[in-house]
Amino acid sequence: MLIFGTSTKMHQLAMLNLLCAFCGNPSAHSLRKRVTKFSLFFIPLFPIAPAKHYLQCTFCGGASEVTKENAEQLLAQGGAPAPQSGYGAAQPGGQQPYAGQGHPGQGQMPPQGNPFAGQQPQGQPPQNPYQS
Repeated sequence: MLIFGTSTKMHQLAMLNLLCAFCGNPSAHSLRKRVTKFSLFFIPLFPIAPAKHYLQCTFCGGASEVTKENAEQLLAQGGAPAPQSGYGAAQPGGQQPYAGQGHPGQGQMPPQGNPFAGQQPQGQPPQNPYQS
């Protein structure tokens, strides 16, 4: 009797600080690689499909598949955003995206997100939503 099948493993390659294409916040992104291998008697032997690379935002949980070349480029740059769809695309004029430092107008984009977070309505005292 032979017991065979496949096994899939996710390997985390790096944590990168990028601008999220889903929520627009500068946050940490997990760069992961998924490998599917043929298993014989529950022992993974050899890969049966090409590895796939994924970026997942730790803030909103949005994930997207990236090409192997883009994943290698992100790793080679040591966390600097690479030009690709949504994740740290280069700005016009060669400016780099928001990196968490500097001020707007100095080659940096301001952080994206809810501009009204933490603000109270003007002219009204703060209200507790749990009291009636």
